[in-house]
Amino acid sequence: MNAIELLPLIALADLMQIDILFWLIALLVVLLLLMYLIWQQQQYKILDSELTMLNGVKRRTIEYDLVLKAMKLAVWHIDVQERTITYDSDYREALDIPSVPPGTDVELFCDNLLPEDKKRIAERMRDLVEGRVDLVHEQYQSRSTLGDSINWGETYAVVDKRDANGRPLTIVGTSMRIDKQKEIEMALIKARNQAEESDRLKTAFLANISHEVRTPLNAIVGFSEVLTETASESERQQLSDLIRQNNTHLLQLFDDMVNMSKLDAGVESVQKTRFQMDEFLQEVVKKYAEQASKKHLSLIIDEHSENLEAYTDRNRLMQIVYHYVDNALKFTTEGGVTIGCNIEVGNMRVWVRDTGKGIDSEFCGDKLFERFVKIDEFEQGTGLGLSVCRSLALTLGGKVGMESELGRGSLFWVDVPYK
Repeated sequence: MNAIELLPLIALADLMQIDILFWLIALLVVLLLLMYLIWQQQQYKILDSELTMLNGVKRRTIEYDLVLKAMKLAVWHIDVQERTITYDSDYREALDIPSVPPGTDVELFCDNLLPEDKKRIAERMRDLVEGRVDLVHEQYQSRSTLGDSINWGETYAVVDKRDANGRPLTIVGTSMRIDKQKEIEMALIKARNQAEESDRLKTAFLANISHEVRTPLNAIVGFSEVLTETASESERQQLSDLIRQNNTHLLQLFDDMVNMSKLDAGVESVQKTRFQMDEFLQEVVKKYAEQASKKHLSLIIDEHSENLEAYTDRNRLMQIVYHYVDNALKFTTEGGVTIGCNIEVGNMRVWVRDTGKGIDSEFCGDKLFERFVKIDEFEQGTGLGLSVCRSLALTLGGKVGMESELGRGSLFWVDVPYK
């Protein structure tokens, strides 16, 4: 073959090589495209997973904020190396909480606390910062920024990050107001103390009342037995008088118990009416005139007593004065008893003065108006009478009081609002 004949064959071979090269390149491009598509799909899956994760984080962040708002918490962190504190969020509902700028010196954390709490909290936070403890939980009191109140707070703090040597790098904590919680705690403590005091008083009351009842009851039973065996008329009369006295005392004791129970239970309401005090005092004198006469005592209305028009519960005021006069006649052996009423600093004061032996200063004042006060071992105690008087006066919006001097008598009074 000559050169001319070989030229077509050479050209055909070149074309075949070019065609093969083209298909190889095309195949390579297709493979690259397939690899790119696979990579894109993988990237899509990664991005979708990250997006799902971000949505979850966003949802948890919303839930986290919701929890903080619901619990009214403040969240903060301390940079141990910088010794600074930064509040990340604060949902405490109060206008009197001091604002803390980011990066505030951690030593200022305790500045607003009361002195009795400041040292303790500072020491606990120092232990946490220096790695001696992992958790701090404390309650404290702080001053309001308005300066007119004291607030209760509670803090939890824990080590968040440590360095290679285990020393704290970051501390995170929460703070919250617990004023309402403390109010509830104080109310519960008060209720518990009141319940314990009530139980103690009930026990003491039962012990005292049993003694108070037993004394006149024993006298009645004992003198009644002796009375049947006594022939002398004078002795029989004395025994009858003693039985009558103890019977009266016993009935008065039960009346006082009933009145005290009604007052404690609030069964009867106050019934205010208008009435003249002159007629009121005359009625008291009339009731006790015979009793005073038997003891050869005078019972009079003071000549300087004012004839006032009272507006209060007449029956309750009468009960108080009856108790005063009854006690005055009981403990007075010479002289007499004087009653009256006057205006005292916007109140109407009704008073009873006697010339008895008086009362030692140790028992003067509010103490005498407690239940079952025994002044003299040889005399009957006050029982419930004066305690009932104080309770009655309180229901009238008033108060009771007394003055006394040994050997010169006593003055008992009740003040009620005067209109």
